[in-house]
Amino acid sequence: MKIYISGSVAFDKILNFSGKFSDHILPEKVHMLNVSFMVDDMQEFFGGTALNIGYTLSLLGKLPVVLSSVGKDFDRGKEFFKKNNLSFEGIRVIEDSFTAGCFITTDSDSNQITGFNPGAMQHPCDYNFSSLEANNSIAIVSPGNLADMVNLPNFYKEKKVPYIFDPGQQLPVLSAEQTISCLTGAAFLMCNDYEFEMIKNKTGLSEEEIHALVAASVITYGAEGSKIFESGKVISISAASIVKVMDPTGAGDAFRAGFLAGLVNKLSLENAAKLGSVCAAYCVEQKGTLEHSFSLEDLKKRYEENFGASDFWK
Repeated sequence: MKIYISGSVAFDKILNFSGKFSDHILPEKVHMLNVSFMVDDMQEFFGGTALNIGYTLSLLGKLPVVLSSVGKDFDRGKEFFKKNNLSFEGIRVIEDSFTAGCFITTDSDSNQITGFNPGAMQHPCDYNFSSLEANNSIAIVSPGNLADMVNLPNFYKEKKVPYIFDPGQQLPVLSAEQTISCLTGAAFLMCNDYEFEMIKNKTGLSEEEIHALVAASVITYGAEGSKIFESGKVISISAASIVKVMDPTGAGDAFRAGFLAGLVNKLSLENAAKLGSVCAAYCVEQKGTLEHSFSLEDLKKRYEENFGASDFWK
């Protein structure tokens, strides 16, 4: 089955400041702020919602098509795609722009100052779906270019391709009408509990009304696990055990990859979410969103340690 993943592809630059922002920012002068922080180190990672999901799917033995736009500085990214068996066919290169970049400075109290340059992400992917086999495809629309987030759900509905709508960080820029339109007819809404509250506030719809727009909703609750809302029933799934928490960034995307792989392999929704939970645990144990790895044999063992034997893989 073909898996289409639309969303962002970006460079994440992580800077660490050993001091405290509060020692350098004068509250009475915030109206004319001019500060500089000498950072101790900088690490650069590949990232972005679509690439994060695609990477974990590749670990799961899947070959998804990542749909996104990158800039003239993405040459190293092509090697990353090749190394991890990811198709570059869905990537649009914008030659007069830079790849989207996130610059995150963290102080000793874990406070963060973040700057984000959308760069090439301002351009839709413009993917040619001429070879689409609707009855053998599934898609996820994750945070990325706004036009893609609004237009692809309409396209998937027209072609009868089941899709997950995952609005995430782009909820603030989606209108109420756009959010409702994208949700209506989706196979799944996928978000965390905070984002679900944002959807309620933005649309003015009740929890039950939102669930009624989609076939099922999958809501994550961090260390408390996840819940599936389907046809008036609620299934709770615990989070998989974690050896040591290093960085929760990207765990939600790893969960989505595991869930998608479970769907493709005909697992029940409950077991697909359990697989997502195990994938998220691997991600949390590493710094960066694309630094975790596992073999299918190790994954199966860890799944069974957390959730017992099941129809894990077919």
